[in-house]
Amino acid sequence: MARTKEFDPDAALQRALELFWERGYEATSMADLVERLGVARASLYATYGGKHDLYLKALERYLRATDPAVIEALSQPGPALPAVRALVATYAERSADDARRRGCMVVNAAVELAARDPEAARLVESSWTTLEAALTSALVRARAQGELPSGRDPRTLARLLLVLFQGMRVMSRTPGGSERLRDAADEALTLLA
Repeated sequence: MARTKEFDPDAALQRALELFWERGYEATSMADLVERLGVARASLYATYGGKHDLYLKALERYLRATDPAVIEALSQPGPALPAVRALVATYAERSADDARRRGCMVVNAAVELAARDPEAARLVESSWTTLEAALTSALVRARAQGELPSGRDPRTLARLLLVLFQGMRVMSRTPGGSERLRDAADEALTLLA
């Protein structure tokens, strides 16, 4: 007879996500996970696999919580450029106000793991491709609706914004970057005029 779980796997996964987001993959040990999640090591292995599997599941959870909101914001009917401009402002504000200096879990995964971990790299690339596609689509609509000059290349502009956003999230991990973030966002907004 199979034993019933003595913990809520969904709640434990959320706590693991928070711990990995705060500390990163390398700085989080299985002992840290056991303590934070309040789950026995054997139960963690039985439910999630090893630390790496748990990290990937936490990163996937993060993506499911963040990526759809951006796509939805950029896909609304009507003028498209205000949504893109609002996203630039949102990235700047959230990055500048990141009091815990956690940054973005996707960017953190890119910096810490993507160069040597194909599974983490795949998740990072998937998220960035999704964001780039949503931005490109919104900017194509903006150009078609006359909101963006016809000489502007939506795909190139989307890539610029993608790189800007990821750079903002890296800068949010350091103290004193708020003014830089806001200045960069203001300059980017001039490209969307």
